[in-house]
Amino acid sequence: MKKYIRLLPVLILVFTVGFVGHSLMTVDAVEEDIIPNTVYIGDIDVSGMTKEEAQMALNDYLDSVMGTAFTLSTGEKSICVTAEDLGLSISNMVVIDEALNLGKSGNLIARYKDKKDLEKEPKTYEIQFAADETKIETLLGVNMENLTQAAVDGSLTREGDSFIIVDGVNGVEVNVEESVDIIDTYIEQEWAGKDATIALATNTIEPRGSKEQLSKVQDLLGSYGTDYSTSAAGRRKNVENGCSKINGTLLYPGDQFSVYEMVNPFTAENGYELAGSYENGTTVQSYGGGICQVSTTLYNAVILAELQIDERWNHSMIVSYVEPSMDAAIAGTSKDLKFTNNTDAPIYIEGYTVSSKVYFNIYGEETRPENREVSYISEVLSETPAGVTFQADPTRPIGHLATMQSAHTGYTAKLWKVVTVDGEEESREEFNSSRYNPSNRVVAVGVAGDNPDAIAHMHSAIATGDELTVKVVAAQYRGDAAAQAAAQAEMDARNAAAAAAAAAAPAQ
Repeated sequence: MKKYIRLLPVLILVFTVGFVGHSLMTVDAVEEDIIPNTVYIGDIDVSGMTKEEAQMALNDYLDSVMGTAFTLSTGEKSICVTAEDLGLSISNMVVIDEALNLGKSGNLIARYKDKKDLEKEPKTYEIQFAADETKIETLLGVNMENLTQAAVDGSLTREGDSFIIVDGVNGVEVNVEESVDIIDTYIEQEWAGKDATIALATNTIEPRGSKEQLSKVQDLLGSYGTDYSTSAAGRRKNVENGCSKINGTLLYPGDQFSVYEMVNPFTAENGYELAGSYENGTTVQSYGGGICQVSTTLYNAVILAELQIDERWNHSMIVSYVEPSMDAAIAGTSKDLKFTNNTDAPIYIEGYTVSSKVYFNIYGEETRPENREVSYISEVLSETPAGVTFQADPTRPIGHLATMQSAHTGYTAKLWKVVTVDGEEESREEFNSSRYNPSNRVVAVGVAGDNPDAIAHMHSAIATGDELTVKVVAAQYRGDAAAQAAAQAEMDARNAAAAAAAAAAPAQ
């Protein structure tokens, strides 16, 4: 009897373990393909879900946070991107398998314990995120300009006869490699699933222009001025406005200057008014008319300073404020004046207007010998006289004449660069060549009236294109006897001269 009593605890233990094991095996048989109750992945309750359902739930959550905003900053500059832009993903989807296996792995005691633990408190698995480094690198590269705070180069201001040096300011640019690591680490270790700001790694951009370099700008290298006193009010305003936009420009060695880029756009909002300018061989009213006198004046100062001319165009027709081949036209982006600072020191451009004259001075470091002088000489190679074009104007009384556009003689010309040393010519070389088209004087002829015969006669005279014929007929119908007599006398003299020349010609 005692023998059976001693075996009783053992039998009870075996029965108990067997019962628990049977219970766990029974539960496993029922729940082996679903996640136990009170299990969370992040904030997602995945209780009772299959693996596929849990995967779908996590993917839905990932989709929901793809629009989360990230502000990437480099000090004063920043861009706003989304989690999707950063290639956000969940890096530990394996937790779904861990959740599925909860209470189903290990020995019977461990599995039983896991089940009991879930009854006491929920089990939560953390979601781990990752970013796509390739996407981040591309994103930062595309937005480099938006994230870069350019350095402000040292500059100069001119006060009286001296220059004041203005110190430069450091800039910053993105260090892409380090910034990729910063973003990636933040997403993996710190991000809480909400909008966030991330400070990127940056490199310092040193400004150009030390005090030593800027202090070299002392010497006047080239100076030139032109007169615009005969210009209309709009053109005067445009010359002064364009000059002010160029004044104070500093060019470091190797810098290129574009007049067009500096003075455009030609709009009222940018300070310009309507004034005459050349277009397709005619004079038209446009905003900025007169800006070519600004570029021409600057051109002559620049070539006296012997800076490198990269682009220069002559006008389509001759201008009056400089000699042929000394002009520099501006026409949108098709014609520009560009030059480069080819010296070893900075160049300062001073521009100003006074007493209806526009001036440009080029300052820098003079390295040319004192006994050497440079000058430019214009040479006209040919001239093409302009004619006259008559246009019938039904809004003016018959015989009334009005000049709508003045004549421009056509020219071909060259500009010679002459270098003298101690007053003796050392060299003379062709600097540029120019061709200016002739442009006829345009005269409007009135043809309005009640007499059809007179109107027909006036149209016939216009059709001849002969100036004296038009003058005679026009004077007749407007009742100007003196003008008619003078024009007729001039015509008779011309005809007589032509007849005499024909009579004197040898027989053919």
